[in-house]
Amino acid sequence: MEYGVRVGGRKNKLSTQFNRIADIFREANYWAQKDNNSKVTKEYIEKAIENRIDRSRLVEEKIQEMIEEGMIMIDPSGKVVGQVNGLSVYGMGDYSFGKPSRITAKASVGSSGIINIEREAELSGRIHNKGVLILAEYLRSRYARDRPLAISASLCFEQSYSGVEGDSASSTEVYALLSALSELPIRQEIAVTGSVNQKGEIQPIGGVNQKIEGFFDVCKAKGVTGTQGVVIPHQNIEDLMLRKDVVETVKEGMFHVYPVKTIDQGIEILTQISAGKKRVGGKYEKGTVNYLVDKKLQEFAEKWRSFRLGGEIKS
Repeated sequence: MEYGVRVGGRKNKLSTQFNRIADIFREANYWAQKDNNSKVTKEYIEKAIENRIDRSRLVEEKIQEMIEEGMIMIDPSGKVVGQVNGLSVYGMGDYSFGKPSRITAKASVGSSGIINIEREAELSGRIHNKGVLILAEYLRSRYARDRPLAISASLCFEQSYSGVEGDSASSTEVYALLSALSELPIRQEIAVTGSVNQKGEIQPIGGVNQKIEGFFDVCKAKGVTGTQGVVIPHQNIEDLMLRKDVVETVKEGMFHVYPVKTIDQGIEILTQISAGKKRVGGKYEKGTVNYLVDKKLQEFAEKWRSFRLGGEIKS
């Protein structure tokens, strides 16, 4: 039942891929017969599922190996400005797995807007391009209603060579940009998934179980600290059917799953600083993330205006 629910992708749904379920029964029956047991118990079902995964996870093991060796740069500890661990899913036919990807952002004065490096390199799909356009509009509506958005910013999936598709990283890209603008470091021990709309609301995504397990495996290989975890859309809580080892670690308080509804909630978890609400008069609370971002964009607008009018830009 649990395996069928996980394949179905929702807690209130069961998979109708009966061939996959039947294969698990047959293999579990084989292991029971090998042990001269007349009953197929839970242990044999779990063994059949584990063996099915082991036969398909060569690519996953190679990627995990490169992460552990430092060939793919993922560090689930420390704090870095303009850098977030995003979560991706790799599809391998009837098997899929998740692994984190490093997403970085840089921002400076200019008029180019948000540059999607993946799109410029023709490595970005249409849905991902749409996600970047949506996050750009979110920034304009939030911080540039009374002034131009005088920014040239770039977003990049580091060490991505085979293309990026989907909008499940759009909230991650927003967090990276907010960090780059506010100069507040992001906790690398927290990985992020979730798409975003123009109002800053976090939207559900697919493959949430695989994404959480992928980051958990990296944390487990490099050492579980008790502060690591993932930020997911609150709607995906109903999709959680995690592996036993992940569930046990969460129960022990050594790994965390943070459901969020808005960008503000997510950035507070990642920076451990209040997002800040807008006061009467249009200013944000001093010292908050939104205040620092708004202040930086105001500086960019003034410098850009000065430059366009032929004045000197002072450092």
